[in-house]
Amino acid sequence: MKTIDSIPTSKIQRASKLVSTGAKVGVNYLKYYGDKITKTEEEAKETLNKNNAEDIYDSLKQLKGSALKVAQMLSMEKNILPSAYVEKFSLSQFSVPPLSAPLVLKTFKTNLGKLPSQIYDSFNLNSVNAASIGQVHEAEKDGKKLAVKIQYPGVASSIASDLALVKPIAIKMFNIRGKDSDKYFKEVENKLIEETNYILEVEQSKTIANACKHIPNLKFPNYYEELSSERIITMDWMEGIHLSEFTAINTDDILAQQLGQALWDFYMYQMHVLKKVHADPHPGNFLVSKEGQLIVLDFGCMKAVPDSFYIPYFELAKKENLNTPDIFREKMFELEILRPDDSKEEIEFFSAMFYDMLSLFTQPFHSETFDFSNETFFKAISDMGQRYSKSTELKQMNGNRGSKHFIYINRTFFGLYNLMFDLKAKNIAINNFNNLQ
Repeated sequence: MKTIDSIPTSKIQRASKLVSTGAKVGVNYLKYYGDKITKTEEEAKETLNKNNAEDIYDSLKQLKGSALKVAQMLSMEKNILPSAYVEKFSLSQFSVPPLSAPLVLKTFKTNLGKLPSQIYDSFNLNSVNAASIGQVHEAEKDGKKLAVKIQYPGVASSIASDLALVKPIAIKMFNIRGKDSDKYFKEVENKLIEETNYILEVEQSKTIANACKHIPNLKFPNYYEELSSERIITMDWMEGIHLSEFTAINTDDILAQQLGQALWDFYMYQMHVLKKVHADPHPGNFLVSKEGQLIVLDFGCMKAVPDSFYIPYFELAKKENLNTPDIFREKMFELEILRPDDSKEEIEFFSAMFYDMLSLFTQPFHSETFDFSNETFFKAISDMGQRYSKSTELKQMNGNRGSKHFIYINRTFFGLYNLMFDLKAKNIAINNFNNLQ
């Protein structure tokens, strides 16, 4: 794969890149209008989505950082985005052009004051894995095989300006209005800043690994603080294949159930016991070992779950509360889904909308076991997402609603559900985490 010798780091450079991409998207629309003359609407739209996804992704992968992280987050929205975008943006999870060798050496010199050859017994200057914020190299020291994650230059300093560029698009896409909409963007900005702090990531990694090491069929790498810094992490090299590669070839239902139970227990234990959760559940952060264990990587994005959100959120997951109008409305206000300044029309619309969504989305919590290979369940989620994404009535409403905590908690559950479906995990014991305390 072609390497990158430099990354645009200034606000002007990054904005110029996005403007030029916008021009390409404009040309794609002109082609689309021409295609509609000779092709069916469906064929023309498919070509448009494919061309736009390619041009946008090509731009973001050169910018890296928070711009590419947005693409990674969007790739998990399988129920909203056209498949062309999901397919292309999914590459941001673990397959983007890496930094060149000279840039890798410069990064080491800047952050650890030494070259890799002065730190490790051996170090491969060619990256084995490149994603949105950093890339991974193979190294060895004292007979141990290591994975070394290097953060791309300029990523941390460009977060605020990147989000400022993305903000107008997001406001339009999610129909956000009102002066307090900044709380959502601040939540994303704070999480991205945390993800660029590799000292914090090492600390979080060690804490979660220690707290969850007793969960069956789960495995974590060791982390080495003395070989790490704010922009470099050194950890054990873990042997395994990415979860997406595993799900593409696996035919063993028992193994899928074993891995699915481990994944579910890991998330439920964090959510209900630790009240702090790994909020980046995409396939690039999980490996499957040859022994059939789930290996968890990358604890840069952790979301604390305060009781003020946790209690009403899981109260609404109970079927009896969903079907008790007074309790349902009370929790909707507590979670800021309904607002004091809502009109009667808005209260009725969003109450009905969230009742539909929660009745479907909380189904796994309404039984002792759940079959995550159930295509009917996931098709219903997809159909609902598509229906509301096209709703003209919803577009006329104020989309600025819901606690800021929804951003990463919903991302966590959508990502988890998608991984469980990809695994085709059946007969998952929903409350098994209670046996692990």
